[in-house]
Amino acid sequence: MNPSSSSACCEEQSPADDQMDDWLFLSSDSAGPQCLEVSREDRETEDRGKLKSKFVSAWNSVKYGWSLKQKSHFSKSSPVIMLGNSYELKDQGDRESFRRSFASLMWLTYRRGFPQLGSCSLTTDSGWGCVLRTGQMLLAQGLLLHLMPQGWTWFVSHHVVQDDMDLPEIRPTAGAERGHDLKEGPRKRGRKLSLGSLLDRRMESTHRRVVSWFADHPTAPFGIHQLVELGKSSGKKAGDWYGPSIVAHILRKAVAASVDLPNMAVYVAQDCTIYIEDVKKLCERPLPGSSATTSQPWKSIILLVPVRLGGQDLNPAYITCVKKLLKLQCCIGIIGGKPKHSLFFVGFQDDHLLYLDPHYCQPTVDIAKENFPLASFHCKYPRKMAFSRMDPSCTIGFYAKGQKDFESLHRVVNEAVSTSAETYPMFIFAEGHSQEEEEGDKTPTNSITYIQRKNERKRIDTSNSLDEFVLL
Repeated sequence: MNPSSSSACCEEQSPADDQMDDWLFLSSDSAGPQCLEVSREDRETEDRGKLKSKFVSAWNSVKYGWSLKQKSHFSKSSPVIMLGNSYELKDQGDRESFRRSFASLMWLTYRRGFPQLGSCSLTTDSGWGCVLRTGQMLLAQGLLLHLMPQGWTWFVSHHVVQDDMDLPEIRPTAGAERGHDLKEGPRKRGRKLSLGSLLDRRMESTHRRVVSWFADHPTAPFGIHQLVELGKSSGKKAGDWYGPSIVAHILRKAVAASVDLPNMAVYVAQDCTIYIEDVKKLCERPLPGSSATTSQPWKSIILLVPVRLGGQDLNPAYITCVKKLLKLQCCIGIIGGKPKHSLFFVGFQDDHLLYLDPHYCQPTVDIAKENFPLASFHCKYPRKMAFSRMDPSCTIGFYAKGQKDFESLHRVVNEAVSTSAETYPMFIFAEGHSQEEEEGDKTPTNSITYIQRKNERKRIDTSNSLDEFVLL
């Protein structure tokens, strides 16, 4: 969210046929405003800056905390589509599956009270870091698909347990989302269920590891400190506005620099074009420290496609295409939002997008503590927004685990973006290499958007948009 718009009114509720349950979850330690403490050792200018940032954090906590407490309205007469899955809310089983699946998405929001960002005095990203947070959420979804078994969901009872690894006795259910205490397993469940609990605990350990990668600490590979540091090469610094296109390149650099993911790569489309040979070259690179004969033949890949779907407003002709992409299993979400107000889109129902909002400011979690609380990294409360309010500037994410998955992705995504006869494709696949690949690695820093149609270049006013970049 742009600081200049921090006092904007909360989003109004969207009408629907039937009202579902209130799926609100807020951790008790993140609901109240932050106390305003000023260090006596800082200079007066820094004091004022800190006081201002803390006031913005407290204001966002109050404003978006109130918004989150409002009930969402969903229709039982039409399905909810979320990241390739369809849920009929009139069916109790589908409704429960949707609850679990949504609550398992990682929710990365504004935080306050973390170590200072580099040489500046900022200890919160409230008011300026929302696009970085939505970018984190998209990357986190890709990592969960990469590391967790298919269909994994986080068990909801974790929300009400102070120690997430010390859970009460519950009725056994299928899936890898349970996390039962190992000491009580053999006594209450027998050896067979104890082995299942061991598997669940391993999955929960992986879940915690992924969460820790996004911690608000300088050592976290995908935390706010690392992303801000990587953004300096694009002319960005802490407190600046980051657009979806710039964030896509920051995420690419963060994954490339991480030692935790040697078998994963991130590719960012150039000029709305995915170059097949560039993707192959990226995925076929040998793992660090391995020979060509022993390395993995094909890395897992996250594709990020920055696009602009209109001039100042979303072109309605692209809505059908966006829906088709969100129906695909390979889609991991969209970094988008309203003008100067980033949101993470994960699905839709009828003419409304489903999203996670990063604007709720929460206290920083100390991930160095054993069994640190996970509650504030998940949200049970889905929000909806009309497609017509969507900012035309966004970045769409996809994930492919291997070469066959990428070939399938190529086929289904190409079909989804090529079906409209009224508009140009949102983006395309092309053989060969991009010009930028041949010239070397470059991150676009231009601030003018052009849309080229039939050899005519037209300048578009994007002053209120999320991002600005070249679209062909």
